[in-house]
Amino acid sequence: MKVAIMQPYFLPYIGYFQLINAVDVFVIYDNIEFTKKGWINRNRILVNGKDNYFTLPLKKNSDFLHVNQRKIADSYSKDKTKIISKITELYKKAPQYDEVFPLIKTIFNTNEENLFDFVFHSLKIITEYLEIKTEFIVSSSIKIDHSLKSQDKVIAICKELSATDYINPIGGTELYSKDTFNKNDVQLNFIKSNNIDYQQFDNDFIPWLSIIDVLFFNSREKVQGYLNQYTLL
Repeated sequence: MKVAIMQPYFLPYIGYFQLINAVDVFVIYDNIEFTKKGWINRNRILVNGKDNYFTLPLKKNSDFLHVNQRKIADSYSKDKTKIISKITELYKKAPQYDEVFPLIKTIFNTNEENLFDFVFHSLKIITEYLEIKTEFIVSSSIKIDHSLKSQDKVIAICKELSATDYINPIGGTELYSKDTFNKNDVQLNFIKSNNIDYQQFDNDFIPWLSIIDVLFFNSREKVQGYLNQYTLL
C-alpha cells in the first residue's frame, strides 16, 4: 500500500494533487503547528498577468496552536463575498469558468469555522471533481506517539498503516533517508512534478499557481492528464 503524508494546504498547486493521486492513502496532518508563512491559509492566483496571494482570514491567536485549533475570522461572512467576487472578476473569461465556478462557490460558502475543516472540505471537493479515489485519513486518528517528529513520525504512521511505500514531495530529499525507511520495510520515493504549462489568457505563463487557476483554464480531462505528469525518484 502506498502512503503519502502532508499538511493541509489551501487550494494548493497541481503537484499536491499529483501526490494524492499517486497513493492509496493520503494522511493529512491536523495536529501540527500552524505556519504563518506557509500554504495552509493562502495561495497564489493570476492577477493582471502576475501572481498574487489570496488569503483565508483567521482569528488572531497563538502561532503555536495546531491547525485544527485555529478558527476562521468572524469577518469571513463578509470576506467570502469579496473573495468570490474577486475570483469572478479575474477568471470570468477563462474557458472553464462556467463549469468550475460552482465548485468555487461551494468551497467558500461552507459554514466550517475551523481552519482544518475548511481546508479539508475544499480538498475533498476538488478531488471528487477530478475523480481521485484515494482514501483520506486525518493524522490525529492514527494510533501512534504523536510527540514523534519528522522522519520518526512518518515511519511510525507508515508502520501503523502497514504501508509498503511512502511517497514524499521532492523537497524532502534532505530530510528523509531511503536506508532508514528500507530498514523499516518501507520503500521511500520522492515525487517530482514535470513541467506543466497551459494558456493563461494572453499572458506569459506563470507556473504552480493554485489549483483553481489550473481548473479555470483546462478541461477536467486535461487536468486529470496532468495528475500523471511526474517522475518518482
